[in-house]
Amino acid sequence: YINLYMNNPTAGGTDGTAVSLDGSATAPLSVMLDAPANEAKTIKCEHRCGDGYKTSGDTMISFEGESAAKWSAGDTEDGAFSATHAISDAVGTTNRVFYIKAVSSSDETPRKDTSVKVVLHATIVEAEG
Repeated sequence: YINLYMNNPTAGGTDGTAVSLDGSATAPLSVMLDAPANEAKTIKCEHRCGDGYKTSGDTMISFEGESAAKWSAGDTEDGAFSATHAISDAVGTTNRVFYIKAVSSSDETPRKDTSVKVVLHATIVEAEG
């Protein structure tokens, strides 16, 4: 009923690539970071509901996994980010853009970390009309 999209989605549109679900890794949200440089990158994402549905109340975005503390979300690319981010406006069948940030630190060793999952928690209801 609700999905996460990536690859430069357009606010209010219906574009973007659906991020893979349930750990299938067919289209994962991914980022490469230079840990010795303490690099951070921001990824433009969006979520939207399927036809005939919308969210009711807050949509919560959070992260689970071994290095989840290095991931956060926010409403703007240069704004405030938090480990648990609430989106209070209703999300329907068009893109609601937000941003995900991943950070590295110089105490990390190079590795491929596939443990982190983005969690969207929302109440989905039928859209009126």
